[in-house]
Amino acid sequence: MSRTEIQSLYEEITQSVGKLNELLADAEPEEVKNHVFETENGTVTLKDLFGNKDKLFVIHNMGEGCRYCTVWADGLNGFIGHLEDAMGVVLVSGDDPETQRKFANSRGWRFKLASHRNSDYMAEHNVSAEYDNCPGASMYERKDAKIFKKNNCVFGPGDIYCSLWHVLALAGLNESNWTPQFRYWSPPERLSDGGKNVVD
Repeated sequence: MSRTEIQSLYEEITQSVGKLNELLADAEPEEVKNHVFETENGTVTLKDLFGNKDKLFVIHNMGEGCRYCTVWADGLNGFIGHLEDAMGVVLVSGDDPETQRKFANSRGWRFKLASHRNSDYMAEHNVSAEYDNCPGASMYERKDAKIFKKNNCVFGPGDIYCSLWHVLALAGLNESNWTPQFRYWSPPERLSDGGKNVVD
């Protein structure tokens, strides 16, 4: 493919994303129930997670065992302040609250966290019919005492919600030839402290 063809495709993608954004803005909200979640500080409801905002972005994370979910959360964490200026934001998974907090701290995540492990939330709001606990996100709106789901999306390599994949694509890399890791540190051949008790 020539550079002219690449530039033309970039323009086409930009136009398509613009059209998608128009459709997302016009999507008809669907009323949902006020689900209950577990947190470090006890139980909370979906309505509680809005805080003082009328919109709520719920990140569906598969938990500490998923490297791919971790990549998406790492990226979203980078602009959490901007997101929280516009809406409530919470990361949910099936991990227990203690496990969630320990893993979030290890990544430097600043999300509010909630566990759906004993809830029917994921059964009713999973973003894919193919999997029981699919990574993605849902956007909710609060109107008076009611909660509505506005939109949802699936997270996966190459999607528009994780810029990392598009940067990798510039180098000709994708999920077939690169896999994310939890850590990228590897010890040098010789450690000046003797190298005892190194945890890889």
